Amino acid sequence: MKNVHLLVADLFLPKDFAAEVCAELHLPALERILARGRVETRRAVSLEDALCGLFDVPCGAGVASISAVFDGMGEGCWVRADPVHVRLQREQVVLLPDVDVSADEARQWCASLNEHFAGQGMEFFAPHPQRWYLKLAALPDIATVPLSQAAGHNIHGNLPTGAEARRWHQVFNEVQMLLFAHPLNAAREARGAVPVNSVWFWGNGSNDISPRCAYDSVSSDEVLVEMLASAAGVQFTDWSASWRSEAGGERQLLVWTGLRSALRRGDLLAWRQALQDFENGYAQPLWQALRSGKIARLQLDISGGDTLRQLHLTRGDAWAVWRRAKSLPEYSAV
Repeated sequence: MKNVHLLVADLFLPKDFAAEVCAELHLPALERILARGRVETRRAVSLEDALCGLFDVPCGAGVASISAVFDGMGEGCWVRADPVHVRLQREQVVLLPDVDVSADEARQWCASLNEHFAGQGMEFFAPHPQRWYLKLAALPDIATVPLSQAAGHNIHGNLPTGAEARRWHQVFNEVQMLLFAHPLNAAREARGAVPVNSVWFWGNGSNDISPRCAYDSVSSDEVLVEMLASAAGVQFTDWSASWRSEAGGERQLLVWTGLRSALRRGDLLAWRQALQDFENGYAQPLWQALRSGKIARLQLDISGGDTLRQLHLTRGDAWAVWRRAKSLPEYSAV
């Protein structure tokens, strides 16, 4: 029988608006799973570290090297340098990711950055419009914050720390000044597009990483999961509209970040629709499979906020009717 491990990001909303956003959502299967599971609460880690843990990669080991190989860049000392927009909001400089960038724009910006930093042992690459890389002669002695963790927050307090932090703050400032004055951004603003006025350095760490996976198959809408699965040599499939009991082998890992994507865009209507689709396409068939014995064990990990909640269910738990279901807002993050 199957063992299914499901990780969902940002299921629990803050209490101050969870009830309003979740009003009239019909989530009976998900609410029963939440009620019947035996719960372990752990201190939260970034989504990247949680995913690395699933592939036996130490937290903080750095994913830039895995990412670079996946994008065809080969081995080396890599740091992700993803294009972002930073904006002054109420005396804070807020980081906004997921800027729409064309491949041609990415190449031109990297060419300008390479010209500016020529002779300093730094070279920028953009094999993917939203995934830029910085190749270095040696790994920097800094600690960085993943882009997903810094997104939507003040960049101050999230910039690199460590022995070489001052140097990297200087590099960060030089990049910002160059991009701010770049002709491509003037053209973007003229047509109403968001300018790319910074990059975010993250993912540095050891380039000697060998992911391992205890699952027969992996499915996700998150590219980092695909990268880790590729490095571990395990079967990967893109996230589909619904879960199928006949697919995926006996040990199946499912990672879904659709709710996080909607929140990062500030689109609560999209968050509602994504959750209702998840209820219909995943929660309901998984719940029925657990109750009927087609699944031996179901583990649900919920990341977000300051905790990682893990729920473990067997068929016996599914029939524990005395564990009464609560509405989703009752689980809200503080």
